[in-house]
Amino acid sequence: MIYEDFANAQSFFLWSTFAIALIMGAVVNKTNFCTMGAVSDWVNMGDTGRLRAWVLAIAVGVLGVMALEAAGMVNVTSTFPPYRQTALPWLEYVLGGGLFGIGMVLASGCGNKTLIRIGGGNIKSVMVLLVIAVIAYYMINPFPGSDQTLYSTLFYPWTNPTAVALSTNQDLGAMLFSDNVATGRMAMGGIVGVLLLAWAFKSADFRGNFDNILGGLVVGLAVLAAWYVTSNIAVNADGEMMSLQTYVQEWDMYAPADAVKPAAAGPLASQSFTFINPMGQTLGYAASGFERTLLTFGIMALAGVIAGSLLWSLISRSFRIEWFASGRDFVNHLIGAILMGFGGVLAMGCTIGQGITGFSTLALGSILTFVAIVVGSAATMKVQYFMMMRE
Repeated sequence: MIYEDFANAQSFFLWSTFAIALIMGAVVNKTNFCTMGAVSDWVNMGDTGRLRAWVLAIAVGVLGVMALEAAGMVNVTSTFPPYRQTALPWLEYVLGGGLFGIGMVLASGCGNKTLIRIGGGNIKSVMVLLVIAVIAYYMINPFPGSDQTLYSTLFYPWTNPTAVALSTNQDLGAMLFSDNVATGRMAMGGIVGVLLLAWAFKSADFRGNFDNILGGLVVGLAVLAAWYVTSNIAVNADGEMMSLQTYVQEWDMYAPADAVKPAAAGPLASQSFTFINPMGQTLGYAASGFERTLLTFGIMALAGVIAGSLLWSLISRSFRIEWFASGRDFVNHLIGAILMGFGGVLAMGCTIGQGITGFSTLALGSILTFVAIVVGSAATMKVQYFMMMRE
């Protein structure tokens, strides 16, 4: 996908993101694909149907990335965010994932589910989105009149020193097969992907549930589609094919005088779906008066999922306005949103961003985050059940 000018290339980059997210949002709403619900069904009822749908999405992502990367069709190493970075801030992955897992239980869903619920008419989730957005924004951006962020103030001094500096990228293929990384990534992708796929389809109940299979398949394919599109858009700069990120980095050399330069080059790197940091990006975009230079993949993905969910809600006539049932319900959602905001940025992703997109790269940090999210949410559900029984 080669364009003669940056504006058209960026437009395709953004609108293709919206289109993929629109489809994903509609299907997730239709099939009730929900990662928090998956853990809840498993912990509270022993039902693994939606958990297997989540695992199916991961398997599709892992196997798809393995095949596309081997064919040179995607770039999942130099990405935004950098899942395969050589630094391994393991404490941030574990702590952030745990906080996010607790938060999504209290707030009735993860970041993606929050967007789906908004599209379905849930006003509670609008509050959750706004709280996450404020925290996510200030975790990365400095307070007004200061050079300090929430991350640098609350976490960096004691979490960053625990980071491990690796001699390779942190994906399993590179770590285990450092002498032949390409072969290692194919081998590990194939092994992990097939094992996940086999476990997902081992259940006869799952094999007979069309919605669970459709939800897992479409979410996995949406993650793959985003990886492919964002890895393959290029601009013809005086005969040299450049990625959008590289073009912006060399802006003064190639861009015409009347071109509009994006605020940052990083968000134009190859990437796929994640939803916590984009909530912060969306807040910044709205606060700027919808400044065009701040429009990113993440903002378009967020808008696309909400629009897709709304579309299905209207088609299926399931759109319902929902408000807080009580003061306690409000407080739970507020605390949950706060924890998801901190946890999602600290862990560099959510149940989709790390649990599927990051996992598809087989990054160790993504796997740690996935486990921490599941443990955090499962433990919270057990505590809730214990307190309910006492009452």
